Amino acid sequence: MTKRILRSPNDLNSAEVRELYAGFSLPITNIDCGQQCAPHNPSGKPFCCDICEAVPAAYESEWVTLQKATKLWHRYRGDECVGQEEVLDENVLPEGMLLLACLGPQACERENRLLSCRQFPFFPYVSSDYEFLGLAYDWEFEEKCWVISNVGQVTDAYRKEFMRTYDEIFALFQDEFDAYALRSEEMRDYFAEQKREFAILLRDGGFGMVAPANEGIRPVEADQLPGFGAYR
Repeated sequence: MTKRILRSPNDLNSAEVRELYAGFSLPITNIDCGQQCAPHNPSGKPFCCDICEAVPAAYESEWVTLQKATKLWHRYRGDECVGQEEVLDENVLPEGMLLLACLGPQACERENRLLSCRQFPFFPYVSSDYEFLGLAYDWEFEEKCWVISNVGQVTDAYRKEFMRTYDEIFALFQDEFDAYALRSEEMRDYFAEQKREFAILLRDGGFGMVAPANEGIRPVEADQLPGFGAYR
């Protein structure tokens, strides 16, 4: 990555965005996880590729880059879903981010996926003492996303790409690190209220169950990890 002085991911030029994409390109598992969850979605689409289930956020620098390369993406309008009652508000996003919608999984161009697509269903987990410990998951998709119930299927190669990519982003952009620290705190609060642990993929391999009240991490084997909904 360039050594130019950068203030936010939106200072990245198209070449630098592509460099991030190239270093974070592997599939999460060795099987097509979309085929595992799609039968459980009334639309027949993988949940992560269904704009009625998940609207991806993008850095403005990504949008500028992708507009030049593909017709896959457009600005989220809020009318993509029949009967959609709530339109997401871009004003709740961090400054410099926007919502995009794609043409659907049948039109996917893997080289033109957003960073948020590449990380889904995970996000960088940061402890309260500001240590980037590994990969946590988006708990709103516990009963929808097959991967969340099968994190033992996540390849070590994907885990390493994820860690390397966000180590690089965090080294450049403190605000991004702070945002994920806040997201991690929200996860701990949610699970503390539910009085249950949550799983993370640890930075150097293996898995842990986090006790949200004291942040203790209990090492577990893949076959001890919880499943949810239809994937139990």
